[in-house]
Amino acid sequence: MPNFAHPEVPVDGLLRRAARRDPDGVAIRTATRAVGFAELDAYADRIAAFLHQELGGAAGARVGVASVLDPVFAAAYYGTARSGATVVLVNPLIGEDGLRHVLTTGQVEIAFVPAATAGLLAKVRAELPALRAVVVTDAADGVVPEGTVPLHQVLDDGPARFTGPRADPGAVACLQFTTGTTGRPKGVLLTHRNLVANAKQIALAHRLDTGSVTLNHLPLYHVMHLNSGMYAGARQVLCQDPDPVASLAAAAEAGATHYYGLPARLHALAKDARLAGAVHPGPRLTAVLSGGSALAAQAASTLRERLGVPVIQGYGMAELSPLTHCQQPDRYRPGMVGGVVPGTECRLVDITTRRPVDVWSTGEVQVKGPQVMAGYLDGEHGTRIDADGWFSTGDVGYLDDDGSLRLVDRLADVFKHDNEIVAPSRVEQVIREDPRVADCIVADWPDAEHGAVVWAGIVLAERGEDAPAGLGILDVLDSLTTRANEHLAFFEQIRFAEAIDDVPRTPTGKPERRVVRAQLRQRAAA
Repeated sequence: MPNFAHPEVPVDGLLRRAARRDPDGVAIRTATRAVGFAELDAYADRIAAFLHQELGGAAGARVGVASVLDPVFAAAYYGTARSGATVVLVNPLIGEDGLRHVLTTGQVEIAFVPAATAGLLAKVRAELPALRAVVVTDAADGVVPEGTVPLHQVLDDGPARFTGPRADPGAVACLQFTTGTTGRPKGVLLTHRNLVANAKQIALAHRLDTGSVTLNHLPLYHVMHLNSGMYAGARQVLCQDPDPVASLAAAAEAGATHYYGLPARLHALAKDARLAGAVHPGPRLTAVLSGGSALAAQAASTLRERLGVPVIQGYGMAELSPLTHCQQPDRYRPGMVGGVVPGTECRLVDITTRRPVDVWSTGEVQVKGPQVMAGYLDGEHGTRIDADGWFSTGDVGYLDDDGSLRLVDRLADVFKHDNEIVAPSRVEQVIREDPRVADCIVADWPDAEHGAVVWAGIVLAERGEDAPAGLGILDVLDSLTTRANEHLAFFEQIRFAEAIDDVPRTPTGKPERRVVRAQLRQRAAA
């Protein structure tokens, strides 16, 4: 294991340290307000005191915290950790069924959620016997749904400083559910040590320091950005406007040094006709950073040319706190996700034999480091972490001579045509290079002769004024499929193509290939 030292403190210690170092500095800013490090630390203290009283000081009790893109998330997240309770991350976009699953499986006793989510919880409250209190985080004028508590009451009534016992760094700090792209979302147990170690790893990999200003153009607040920014003492700016062009203006106004975005939003920005005349993010910007799923090379190239900075990708997952790999601005190579972050090891193993493979050979990605989860809530982590600490990611890729990783696809998503492995994301990448394509998704169509063939669902871009007259949708599909197949291997050839209205995605933007595959199998059987 590479030598890597990190603070042996609970995760809320990152905020406490930042508040001591720069009490009056701005920690988090939105378009309407700014919260300083000391102010945020005081909010966390009051929330910790409230939870300590409500939960009777029970260490490990579960508290749901909705990951809204707002400073209130940071206060509730660190306040929960400080109280000795476990944060259960709640995605406020997942809907009624998803909320029921997360709060029931996570055995949540108190939840910090926005009013809209509180309304959904009211419908299923009878099915959540463990839930004893709901705190509404965005109550307008203190008006909240019946049976809930407004956040201002918690903040106004709490003590100026919480003096309860400090959590053990080895204790579970956070329960995060996977996105569920390959099955029912699973609860991932992350310790304080996991999160603090990864906060330092990310800060080093992203080159964050006290002078950094991070622009978060995300639908939700992610703990990787929160914790790494807090470790570095950086100023975090939250852009809550979903318009990608508006985010550039926000970055310019804030003097952003780092721009964080999801691939789906960056793809939209790269194709937006307004990009050429948009406000430049400013001279301090050093990089645009993307993660969560693959960013098309063409989109990255367009943004790099227009913004004049590297557009780089990272790699990780919930089970890894979450980051393990990141490109470096001065070592950018299209399609790669970079080398490991400090303190991390990576190897590739043969999908069948499970033996390590050489560089340039395709295999399943395995990683080892202090950010590897403590396990799953259901106790099945033994199926993913071996006796030597290697975590099997379920992703397929290869390493080059410099140790940089290129991902091919999810192990659950790749399929065989005859004896050749087809990676849907590779086919999607080629399809997206056509300007007539707004979005796409590829999956396997069952085939008796070859095992499976490629099916592509394609969202067509709006027709421009110079589009050939008389061409129907089928003609366009046939034309772009022919073009794509010229750049694909014989086993990757698109055999079925359909125009679809949109690509089904998770709230974090990942394509729900499992859902599409199930639909295709039903249709093929019929």
